[in-house]
Amino acid sequence: MNDTVNLSTDAPLIEVRDLVKHFGPVVALNGVSMKVRKGEVLCLLGDNGAGKSTLIKTLSGVHKPTSGSFLVDGRPVSFSTPRDALDAGIATVYQDLAMVPLTSIARNFFMGREPMRGVGPFKVLDLAFAERVAREEMKKIGIDVRDPSQAVGTLSGGERQCVAIARAVYFGAKVLILDEPTSALGVAQTSMVLNYVNQVRARGLGVIFITHNVRHAYAVGNTFTVLNRGRTLGTYEKAAIGIEELQNLMAGDKELQLLSDDLGGMV
Repeated sequence: MNDTVNLSTDAPLIEVRDLVKHFGPVVALNGVSMKVRKGEVLCLLGDNGAGKSTLIKTLSGVHKPTSGSFLVDGRPVSFSTPRDALDAGIATVYQDLAMVPLTSIARNFFMGREPMRGVGPFKVLDLAFAERVAREEMKKIGIDVRDPSQAVGTLSGGERQCVAIARAVYFGAKVLILDEPTSALGVAQTSMVLNYVNQVRARGLGVIFITHNVRHAYAVGNTFTVLNRGRTLGTYEKAAIGIEELQNLMAGDKELQLLSDDLGGMV
């Protein structure tokens, strides 16, 4: 099977070519290439130490690449801060969600972008608007928030993930980078998040879904890029690779064979 696949001819929303990132003598990324288009869920797979976190932070403006190309809508970009990435339509939802558990759902939804009313020094938070929007946006995805003033910490893990994703979509993200969004969730909550990711994709957004859980990736992904030790092993369409083959590729066939041999010798 070929390493790469021919994706559609639509221009990618974002693309990286031969991306390299060094931290002193440590090579964290060593030639990563990938792209994501409108309406596509690209699953970025890799075990611990594969380079997923470094790639996320490079795409979101936290790190500058040492070399390689980074294009948004076909144009080269160089982000100095995460704000630059947000302004370009790239929003990252990290595992910690950047939420304040004891603060209301509405305030968390608008954190850092609070709607104000009034004039000049007499401006105050438009809490009624914030609560109405938070309720409406959550209702669109099937979550009935009856009281947006309730603490966000009272929501389930899956609901909090959906709040964070809905917030990014509301503020105009074209590409969503989701960092292990299902890693700490149960079956029902995972299903909720994966269903919402599919809704986001159907709206025409691009999604980069970072995970080490192949089953979750296979349930929602259109294409899969596998990282290993900072390098891209390949990009595959769903029709071109099965879940077991994808699992073996992510883990490394040699490592699995060595483990099997070791376990066999213990029996």
